[in-house]
Order: sequence, then structure tokens, then C-alpha cells
Amino acid sequence: MPELPEVETVRKGLVQLVKDKTIQRVEIFWPRIIENPEVPIFAAELANETIHDVQRRGKFLIFKLDHWDLISHLRMEGKYEFFPADAPLTKHTHVVFHFTDGSQLHYHDVRKFGRMTLVAKDQSNTYKGIMQLGPEPLPDLFTLADFTTGLKKSSKAIKPLLLDQKLVTGLGNIYVDEALWEAQIHPEQPANTLKKKEIEILCLAIIDVLGRAVAAGGTTIRSYLNALGEAGKFQLSLNVYGQTGQPCPRCQTPIVKIKVAQRGTHFCPHCQVLKVRGRK
Repeated sequence: MPELPEVETVRKGLVQLVKDKTIQRVEIFWPRIIENPEVPIFAAELANETIHDVQRRGKFLIFKLDHWDLISHLRMEGKYEFFPADAPLTKHTHVVFHFTDGSQLHYHDVRKFGRMTLVAKDQSNTYKGIMQLGPEPLPDLFTLADFTTGLKKSSKAIKPLLLDQKLVTGLGNIYVDEALWEAQIHPEQPANTLKKKEIEILCLAIIDVLGRAVAAGGTTIRSYLNALGEAGKFQLSLNVYGQTGQPCPRCQTPIVKIKVAQRGTHFCPHCQVLKVRGRK
């Protein structure tokens, strides 16, 4: 699934490719991709709308139009591909945006899990999925005080708590594993047992890991490509994710893989010890 760094990289590519283009018409080949409004209305409302910008909130892309915010969630396999002229459709092409200059933007989705919805201009923050998101993982938005308060309220294991997007948005499976390794915290450690210093280190690790991943253009494990057709490069910097049996870069202990909240989870059993309250 594309996570925040991948979605941010897609956003940057889309800005280069489709900003200031005007939509002539939209073809929809898999109606369930369109969440709201009904497909004929969705297509009709987009005709003659200009894309003024492409923004992001968490893992949601937001196309800023004349009268609408078009919200797009890529889910597991969604991706955009730009063509300067007419291009053949594939069996996984589900939405095509035709622009007035003859170019096209295709939305591909092997699993058909992605969704698009229209909301009134500048009202994307009222969309249910976006309203539930925590702050972006940036130093001026993701504060240590709020993060600490949130962690102390929950006895849930730290990994699934970070995955639910409410304390901080944008963390998926890959980057939670990497941030917890960097902070030397076991993925099953109850959130409310973390000490002040551990929370501070984890907060910084989340910002660091996601920042480096954005700079690297995201992580390509299987099929991820950005809107320019390029693979990410952060997989070259992974310390634990997908490294089962490889030596930990910090202590050389073999990395192990377990299941935490039904998610494959990678960690170092020497650096990331599961602690019990009251023990060091």
C-alpha cells in the first residue's frame, strides 16, 4: 500500500504533469471507484474544471479545482499515469481524465480498492476519512506534548496504535517498523508504558524516517511507481523491514519477523526488548 512518502511523491509528480490543465471530459470504467456523487454527476461536474493544484493530507490526494476538491485515495495498488496524447487502455485502467490540450491522466488499480469523491471547494477537511487523521509528521505540527498525551491514554501495543493514523498520520507498516527500530522500541510495547525519553526519541524517529523516505521518493517493494513512472529508492535504506535473518545494522543480531495485529512486523530482538512496567 502506498504510504505517506509514496503519496507525497505522487503528488509532486502530478503537480508537474497536470497543474493548470483543464478537464474536457472524464471516462469511468469501474463505477465503484467513485464514492460520491453518482458516476454521471461526477463526470458532468468535472467537465471544464481546471486543476489549480494537487495537495495531500495523510495518504489522501486532493485535486484543487475551480468549484470542487477531488479527493483520491490510492489504497493498495492505485496509481496515476500521464500521457501527452491518446493512449491505449489496459484492463486495469478505471478512470481517464481527458484534458483540453489532448493529454490524458489514467487511474490504474489492479485491486480496484481506490476511491474518488467530490466535495465542495476547500471543504476536503470535512471529509470523514480526513477528519479522523492526526497531525502531519512535521516538527511544527506533530508536537511532543500532544504525542505524549495520546500515548499515555492507551494501553494498546505501540505498533497498531501508530498505524491507526490518529496520533500522527502517514505511518504504514514499513515506516512504523523503521521508526520503532530507530527508537529501539519493541512493536508490542504497551503505549502507556513508554518513558518520557523513549517518547521523545520515537517522535523524532517518526519525523526522521518519513522525511528521509519522502526525500528518497518513497519505497518500492513490489509495484509502486510515482506519477512520472519512477520507482522509489528508500528500500535501499531499510534497516529492518523485509530484512528477516539479516544482521541488525546496529548490533548484528539477526532481524526477526512476527505478526503484530495481523501485520508482518520486523524488529531486532536485541535492540528492541519488550519491557514490563517497572523494569528497565
